[in-house]
Amino acid sequence: MSFREIFKKIKKNKNFMYGVPFLILMVAGSFGLQKFSELRYKYSRQQTVTPEEMELVGVSMKKPEDVTIEREFEKIKKLDIENWENIRGPRPWEENVD
Repeated sequence: MSFREIFKKIKKNKNFMYGVPFLILMVAGSFGLQKFSELRYKYSRQQTVTPEEMELVGVSMKKPEDVTIEREFEKIKKLDIENWENIRGPRPWEENVD
């Protein structure tokens, strides 16, 4: 069997004719998109905001050492979650009369 006969036989196979180009497109596309997404994150604007700038806007920031997971967990532990009342919110088609 010569190379031409083998190539003709493979060329008639639908998996080869449609599957291989599809796989090549998927692999090459993923590498191409990787480069574009790399550029996206490389040139995206990343700005740090100082507490003084936030004060000008009207937001007061806490110091990073004032907010820890342990302190927030202690605040949540103090909440009373056993005694609560279910309050039904008004529906758009109902009148909001309290």
